[in-house]
Amino acid sequence: MVSKKLTWLITGCSSGFGLSLTRAAQAGGHKVIATSRNPSRTPELVAEIESKGGKWVQLDLDSAQGGDVITELEKGGEQIDVLVNNAGYSIHAPIETMTEEETRSQMETMYFGPLRLIRAVLPHMRQRRSGVIVNMSSGASLDGIPTMGVYAGAKAGLDALTKILAKEVAPFNIRTLTVVLGTFNTNMLNAVVLGKTPLPDDYRGTITEQMQDLLVSGKIKLNGDKDKAMQALYQVVVGEGVGEGHEPEKLLPLGSDMTPRLKGVQDYLGHALEVFGSVTNSVDVDK
Repeated sequence: MVSKKLTWLITGCSSGFGLSLTRAAQAGGHKVIATSRNPSRTPELVAEIESKGGKWVQLDLDSAQGGDVITELEKGGEQIDVLVNNAGYSIHAPIETMTEEETRSQMETMYFGPLRLIRAVLPHMRQRRSGVIVNMSSGASLDGIPTMGVYAGAKAGLDALTKILAKEVAPFNIRTLTVVLGTFNTNMLNAVVLGKTPLPDDYRGTITEQMQDLLVSGKIKLNGDKDKAMQALYQVVVGEGVGEGHEPEKLLPLGSDMTPRLKGVQDYLGHALEVFGSVTNSVDVDK
C-alpha cells in the first residue's frame, strides 16, 4: 500500500472528518473522489479539491440508487481502492419518543446508505483482489449517552455487519476497518437535531433531559483534534507511520474518551461471564 497511489471515495466531505481526511489523502499524493449531498453549497471546497486532481460528485445517501454513483465511476475508469463511509448525523431523543419517520430516517442515512455503497463497490474490489472499506463509527455504538439510542443502534448494526463482511471478503484481499470515534472538534454539535416529540414530564430532571439541554447549549467537552485523527486514519489505511505493520487490524479507536469506553465494554462482558459463566456452560444438550 505504501508505494501505491490509491483512489479514495469519501462521503460527507463538506466539513469535519470527511474534509480533513480528503486533504490528508491528497497531501499523500492520492486521488480523492469527494462526495456531499449538495456540492453547490461549498463551491470553494469543490474548487480546492478538484484543483489538486480530485473530483467532487453529488451523492444522496438516502437514495435507493446511491450505489449507482460507484457503478458509474467504475464504468468511467475510476477504480475505487478505498471506500470511506463517513457522512452522517444524529437525531437526539429518548427511544420512547422517536417517531417511526425519525427512526427510519436515521437508519437510512447511517446504515442502509453505507451498505448500498459497500455492496456496489465490492464486485469491483473482488475482481481486482484488492481494496479497503472504512466505516466511521462512534463511541455511541459501544456505550452511548441517553438521547442517542437509535443513532447508536444504526452504528452498532453497521459495526456488526462489518465484522462478518471482513470474514467474507478476506479471501479476496479486501480489508475492512471500523473507526470508533470519540468527541472531536467537528461541526456535529452545531448540527444537533432534536426529536419532534416533546419530552414527557416523567423525564424532567433525569439524565435524558440533562443531555438534551447540554446538546442544545453546545457545552459538551470536545476532546479530539479531527485533523490529528484523520492523519492517523490515513496512515493506518496506507500502512505508514502509526499504521506501519498494522495492515490486518480491523478496529481503530480514536479519541482519549474511547479508552474508558473500551475498558467499560471489557468490564461489561467480563462481568457477565463471571456472574453467569457456569450457567452459560450448563445449558448444552446432555451428551
